[in-house]
Amino acid sequence: MSTPRQSVGVIGLGIMGSAMSANLVKAGFAVTGYDPVPVCRSALSRAGGRAVRSTAVVAKRAGIIITSLPSSEALADASAELARTGRRGQIVIEASTLPIEVKQAARKVLAARGITLLDCPLSGTGAQARTRDLVVYASGESAAYRKCTAVFEGFARAHFLVGPFGDGSKMKFVANLLVAIHNVAAAEAIVLGIKAGLDPAKVLKIVSSGAGTSRMLEVRGPMMVKGDYSEATMKVSVWQKDMKIIAEYARSIDCPTPLFLASAPFYTAAMAMGRGREDTGSVCAVLEEMAGSRRSRKRNLGSGLASTPRFKT
Repeated sequence: MSTPRQSVGVIGLGIMGSAMSANLVKAGFAVTGYDPVPVCRSALSRAGGRAVRSTAVVAKRAGIIITSLPSSEALADASAELARTGRRGQIVIEASTLPIEVKQAARKVLAARGITLLDCPLSGTGAQARTRDLVVYASGESAAYRKCTAVFEGFARAHFLVGPFGDGSKMKFVANLLVAIHNVAAAEAIVLGIKAGLDPAKVLKIVSSGAGTSRMLEVRGPMMVKGDYSEATMKVSVWQKDMKIIAEYARSIDCPTPLFLASAPFYTAAMAMGRGREDTGSVCAVLEEMAGSRRSRKRNLGSGLASTPRFKT
């Protein structure tokens, strides 16, 4: 006789949520998911999960629920609905990158219903999420964390209980600060190679094998070499939200972040160039424009624009 599959709910089926859901299905979980965007629900159905039309249905079907949401407002709405329709003893794994006070407010709302919220932001891009190459920075009640370990292992390669509620977000801010800097640094290095007349593919291959490598060079270097950022693993428009959260938190504790602040204008410039829906690796295109590289001039002549076509964000 086959044993019943453990049920897991996922609210938010965007780049990260869809990847986590697909990997949980592969790991043998019965996944029920909701997203207001129909195409996202369809993707879950194709992956073998059960797509439903409301947060309330997810709350009724799963004892452990993952939320992967784009904004503070989305978490407030989801937590209010879960508090209305959920049940005592449920655990919510909050995997978004949002201000700590927003997560604390959601925690309070859910606790009144007897539902435990864990603060569990993720380290990794959308591409890494698809290959289960994520790290979970969990924080909150240790007993609830232990009940979720099998779920974490279904979509991540590693997970850590960082400390009390909110410490997971603090760890994510540290990690994303480095991502912001390393991404621009990788782009700057590749543009230097291009201006020097080197083959960018060769620059990536050789530098990645030495002391100058970084995870961002390895993950985003290939798209920088191609100059194609259309397959976004983290959209520039979404990343702007993360940058603001980190800057505000660092300011609130009087911590200087000079390199992080120096990286911010390049992401803002990418937005101004109409690259909001492209991957954050497109900061390389910003630097190529600034450098007047031959590659950027060819693209300009081919399109009649200063960059790729504009997208609404």
